[in-house]
Amino acid sequence: MSEIKIERKKKNELVEELQEYLLNELDTEAGQFEAEFLLDFFISKAGPAIYNQALTDARTVIERKVADIDDELYGIEK
Repeated sequence: MSEIKIERKKKNELVEELQEYLLNELDTEAGQFEAEFLLDFFISKAGPAIYNQALTDARTVIERKVADIDDELYGIEK
């Protein structure tokens, strides 16, 4: 798996959401640097598991589509 990269705009949005969460839920203020560092940590630790689950989900969808195509091919056999 390659490194998980998030567009700068989206990363900034996530950092802001993380800062709000920390303040509202944990009564902890985090600056831009601290929140981005924490986000990078979460991505490095949880990212691979999330990535693998996304691949599993995609594989399941593709397998269903292939099964549907297979059924249709059997349906037109002579």
